[in-house]
Amino acid sequence: MKFLAVHPGPLMYTKIYLRLEPLGLEMVAQACRQAGHDVRLIDLQADTWKDYEALIRSWKPDAVAFACNYLANVPEVVDLAKLTKKELPHAFVFVGGHSASFVAKDFLEHGNGAIDCVLKGEGEVATPKLLEAVEQDRKAITKVPGVVTLDGEGPPAQFIENLDNVRPARDLLRNRHKYFIGVLDPCASVEFARGCPWDCSFCSAWTFYGRSYRMVSPEKAVEELEQVQEPGIFLVDDVAFIQGKQGMEIGEAVARRGIKKQYYMETRGDVLLRNKEVFQFWKTLGLQYMFLGVEAIDAEGLKMHRKRISLGRNFEALEFARSLGITVAINLIADPDWDRERFEVVRQWCLDIPEIVNISVNTPYPGTESWVTESRKMHTRDYRLFDIQHAVMPTKMPLPEFYAELVKTQQVLNKKHLGWAALKGTAKIAAGHLMRGQTNFIKMLWKFNSVYNPELQLADHRRPVVYEMTPPPEHKEKVDAKQLYILPAKGRQGRNIDDATETFVDETRMGTTAV
Repeated sequence: MKFLAVHPGPLMYTKIYLRLEPLGLEMVAQACRQAGHDVRLIDLQADTWKDYEALIRSWKPDAVAFACNYLANVPEVVDLAKLTKKELPHAFVFVGGHSASFVAKDFLEHGNGAIDCVLKGEGEVATPKLLEAVEQDRKAITKVPGVVTLDGEGPPAQFIENLDNVRPARDLLRNRHKYFIGVLDPCASVEFARGCPWDCSFCSAWTFYGRSYRMVSPEKAVEELEQVQEPGIFLVDDVAFIQGKQGMEIGEAVARRGIKKQYYMETRGDVLLRNKEVFQFWKTLGLQYMFLGVEAIDAEGLKMHRKRISLGRNFEALEFARSLGITVAINLIADPDWDRERFEVVRQWCLDIPEIVNISVNTPYPGTESWVTESRKMHTRDYRLFDIQHAVMPTKMPLPEFYAELVKTQQVLNKKHLGWAALKGTAKIAAGHLMRGQTNFIKMLWKFNSVYNPELQLADHRRPVVYEMTPPPEHKEKVDAKQLYILPAKGRQGRNIDDATETFVDETRMGTTAV
């Protein structure tokens, strides 16, 4: 079967700071190739709709899958599906991915017959089974785990038995030079672990994976690194090196084989402090950049976002990262209730610290506890605004003033880390990129004002809305997390961590029910 995998276009913040390869879709593509299918992949972050239309008209795939990991991409994916069905009426068209799993029924209804099914859960295990069912008997696709159609659902989604069994089909991307994150240009994405054992109220990583956590073996991790051609590596793990032993084992193998890369990874402050020696070691291996999800800078804010880590520990983690010489990026979550005074406090704090600070907007998403427990009503159900850069809940200040303050605060990042200020500190690196024909980083430095603009954000609210998501269910103070899970919870058995790490996780999570 001729199978085409499609990644939709970029979101607001990805137009500046990063453009990451569609690693999950590459893994799905490789799983389908291993099953004997003829597979192609197109990424509309780096290609255009015209490229896509030309491809389906010339190649005429039998099945087309759209990845939808971000809610803001829903309208684009629906429109692409309709275009595809019109051009190839006999092709089997389906959607999968993180966000698609939580809004499957909405997707099907918006598709109005153009989407044959939504595939929930991990695509690497389910997609080959779905393609086999399509070949044999399309009416029997609801027997495939994770399938959702307008006529019914299949069995619950299934886990991949072993993450070592599938690797990405990196060769299918023709624009690999276009992937970067900050100064790492070009940059590939690599996975060492999947899932998250914590339970932050604003996050759906743990609800998607049923609070499971699985790791790639050190042997496979190092084999993957050896095969990557790019000098930069973005580690896609939600929390890097939760279990220090894995981090050390992979690091030791990297050192033995003499692999030279620069790394960017994301972790929690408490994990960084618990496994200091691991991150110290990785600094010697090329760890240059780290993302820490501080989320808030006062105890009240931290409690709101339900992370049991004190402000003191967060600042201690920042100090430790600084001591290693690692460039740290921080995310703060701006709440729609913020007033001018709160924005000013945050701006002054951002100016006082050397770290890169990103400001996102508190946004309840389907699949998160906040989607159910948030008592404030959404003032929009336009998927395109659910990108953590727009306010989808009522703001305390008039909306134009909120956006003015938000962008003014985000300008702190622009003044400190973009434009000429950034170029002065990275002139040698930038010159090296240009000598190799890499321009992503250089172009990034001057894009801020063309993307982050209060008037543009307000204009986004005025766009006609074609597809609206189903509103949240009735507000609840508490929610049974198991009702949110896409992949079934396996409890302690589903977390591949030692008992000491399990205890650490339990002590630093806020859930009341152990699963």
